Amino acid sequence: MARPRKPLLSRERIVTTALALIDAEGLPALSTRRLAAELGVSGPSLYNHFTTKDEILDAVADTVIAEVDVSAFRAGGDWRSGLLGWARSYRAALAAHPHIVPFLAQGPGRRPAGLKMADAAFGGMVEAGWPPAQATRICAMVRYFVAGSALGSFARGFVDDPGAYDPADYPHLGQAHLLAEHQRQVDEGAFETGLQALVDGLALHHPERVPPHHD
Repeated sequence: MARPRKPLLSRERIVTTALALIDAEGLPALSTRRLAAELGVSGPSLYNHFTTKDEILDAVADTVIAEVDVSAFRAGGDWRSGLLGWARSYRAALAAHPHIVPFLAQGPGRRPAGLKMADAAFGGMVEAGWPPAQATRICAMVRYFVAGSALGSFARGFVDDPGAYDPADYPHLGQAHLLAEHQRQVDEGAFETGLQALVDGLALHHPERVPPHHD
């Protein structure tokens, strides 16, 4: 009886396995030795597809960013809908893989999906009338906001023990022990509140709204 063949090693299989490992155990868990063991291959065989561990991380990061939907910038809507759609999809992609966020926060580097996302967002804002310098700052601001939101949970930062919040010391935290129980509602609500405030604030500074300066 023929022995079952092992699945062929491919870039896609390496990246999928690396992402699953990072999701489960965090970035420090990823090493070429550990990854090879998870794949059931020898370590050197990975180098037929990737030269270094950083190249694997780049591919993992780009796989996550490829999930971000930037189509709202091309759907004929205004810059607000583009920014809202991008930010929400961006957060969803990162929130699904929070352990990779610190690596992603370093920027797109040479990663194609990251560069395509940056190009779509920047281009959409410039086409909507924002000067390039302002468009750059706005895109950076959104990236900071989204990464911070995806990286941690505000609600989980509070323990569910009522005794931890002595009213003599913390007179306004009498309900703080309930936050963790409503984590998704709190965290998603905070993100939406901040995102709407960000877009509303930007609208006040759009070139169409700012009167020309006269000496």
